[in-house]
Amino acid sequence: MYKLLALSLSIVFFGIFGCTKQPAISGKVLYSEVSSYNSKIYLIQPRTFDEIAAPFLGKVIDSAEVGDDGTFAFQQLTMLQQPTLLHLAVQENGKRNNYLQNEDPATANYMPIVWQPGDQLVISASAENFQQSFSLENLSEANTALMELRNIKLEAFQHHLANKEWNVEDGSQLLEKEEAALNYKSALMDFAETTNNIFAALVAIRWVSPQQDYERVPEFLFSQCETWSKKDPNHPWVQQLCEKADKSVLPVLVGDHFPDVKLPMVSGDTLALYPQLGKKITIIDLWASWCVPCRKENREVLVPLWEQYHDQGFQIIAYGLESNEEAWKAAIEKDGAYRWLHASHLEGDEASFMKTLRIQTIPANFILDSEGNILAKNLHGEELREWIDNYMKGFK
Repeated sequence: MYKLLALSLSIVFFGIFGCTKQPAISGKVLYSEVSSYNSKIYLIQPRTFDEIAAPFLGKVIDSAEVGDDGTFAFQQLTMLQQPTLLHLAVQENGKRNNYLQNEDPATANYMPIVWQPGDQLVISASAENFQQSFSLENLSEANTALMELRNIKLEAFQHHLANKEWNVEDGSQLLEKEEAALNYKSALMDFAETTNNIFAALVAIRWVSPQQDYERVPEFLFSQCETWSKKDPNHPWVQQLCEKADKSVLPVLVGDHFPDVKLPMVSGDTLALYPQLGKKITIIDLWASWCVPCRKENREVLVPLWEQYHDQGFQIIAYGLESNEEAWKAAIEKDGAYRWLHASHLEGDEASFMKTLRIQTIPANFILDSEGNILAKNLHGEELREWIDNYMKGFK
């Protein structure tokens, strides 16, 4: 059983000779009788790139109480004189007024919209599934793009992440979970790469990672900076985006030249990296003896690749994120990984090589040509096997 709450939002804005009240946003929100939601809706303004889709950071610029008849209104937004990205959010009891829920788009409590003076927007949504059910009439170009992005996000989440479970306690399905998450993000990234609307693109970038962890997709962040710095170089959010997309702070990118460093080897020698590269292809494998998916990849993927292609110019150089030399050497032997080169500073999480590459997550890898150019990275399992197979076939 549901009780229908009609929302009527009106915005007062001022002209040169006085003020004229005009309805700016109106609509309906559906609440269930058992809902624990407050009868209050907030307009939240992100003031920086970091505040887009971010819980607790945006500025609440207005709120509306719901009356006994289910109606409420925003009386004025006179401080907004140009198209502005806002989050329209409905809150549960006990939640802060600028709380935004990002874990599941089906239950997310907010929707980004673009408001500009003169707009008359008509909204309808369910409070419990606000973002998912959100609809908007009188769509501008910007809001059309945001609604399209919302639909893409919902479909990708349902396909790749919704109702999925992975055994991550022992690490055996970490790569499967990461692949699913990357496939979900790829739908958002594809949208960002093709949209012409800056607000929709920036929301897509933030939805790719509300936690701002772009370690696995730094090429995307760099590409977005390049795109929008050409289209709108003076926009402060574009400038903030590009600060995060500076190559000096991003992980080493595909297309870059891999750093030529000296590494301490398991043999006790210290060797320069480049003289050890294969004549055709090299995998720089970042792993650890305590990393379950790393160990599985050693046995099931890297050993077979090595045996098939090493004599044809294929090389593996593995770097261990290790602090226990004995455990490291035992894992190399047990996995059959003694066939290729191994290095480690034995510095654990503080490994200097990881800092050079500006990454923190394993398993990881970089695939280099004979001159040290990065051709691909972070390919695993069957995808890695197929990539190496296709690359090596090119030499026949």
